[in-house]
Amino acid sequence: MHHSSSADAPRDAHGDARTHPVVAVVGPTGSGKSDLGVDLALKLGGEVINADAMQFYRGMDIGTAKISVPERRGVPHHLLDIMDVTEEASVSAFQAQARALIADIQSRGRYPILVGGSGLYVRAALDVLEFPGTDPALRAELERELETVGFEALRERLRAVDPVSAQRVGDGRRVVRALEVHRLTGRPFSSFMPTREYVQPAVQLGLNVERSLLHRRLAARVDKMVEQGLLEEVRTLEARGLREGKTAGRALGYSQFLQVLDGESTVAQAAEQTVVATRQFARRQLTWFRADPRITWLDWDDPDLTARAAAAILEQ
Repeated sequence: MHHSSSADAPRDAHGDARTHPVVAVVGPTGSGKSDLGVDLALKLGGEVINADAMQFYRGMDIGTAKISVPERRGVPHHLLDIMDVTEEASVSAFQAQARALIADIQSRGRYPILVGGSGLYVRAALDVLEFPGTDPALRAELERELETVGFEALRERLRAVDPVSAQRVGDGRRVVRALEVHRLTGRPFSSFMPTREYVQPAVQLGLNVERSLLHRRLAARVDKMVEQGLLEEVRTLEARGLREGKTAGRALGYSQFLQVLDGESTVAQAAEQTVVATRQFARRQLTWFRADPRITWLDWDDPDLTARAAAAILEQ
């Protein structure tokens, strides 16, 4: 079933064109999300929206396992290569961009398919989640107060207006942010916490990989990155300001291989550290996604994976 135009889009009981739900393909790094995203887009008539924060960056290709143009098989991919390494990724900016793209793709009778393992970015696109603004002058004033009166005094002040956040904050930066939001919006910072409530109909598909197999896959993947020239990629990006990039400079693999450039470790040591860090990251991703009861889990190596995933989407 290939929906090429809105004319053959599904219709509801009144004969009006029905908007396709948003699809999200999630799961740990190295579980095959990119390929499934393309398979589903080809099967259902869809377009992919990248939801991996590190793949926003131009030039960060090998170390992020970014899907290559031939691997995209003609499927439009959005929000890849949109930033320089010196720019800071922002969840609220992503939310606005992703939601505009979702509406545009749906208006053409196609499926928007979010693909990526950055959990907060996926939720920002799918869930009711507001981002209170910021005021640099007010922030600076509160930061000065933090220096003069200290963390505990500010936390006491926060407790008076937002006891829930006061309980949760553990450092000066977070207490300043919570007070700033309360001053700006008149609402407690805790009221902006995400709820598991879709902003519009959505289907989340999670890819399951048996843990010891995932560990082996991640080690093989890092070895392949080294072979493909990860060190050269890091060297090129360093010249473009990788170290100054708040988000990009801390990326898995990139921070480890910057140490090779500094003579602080060998390629073999950096590769080993990257494997360990990637496994830890995969564990955190699984903890995050497993906590969401709305995700339908599928086995990454099921020969009928695409058909099962498509069926789960069409059931909606």
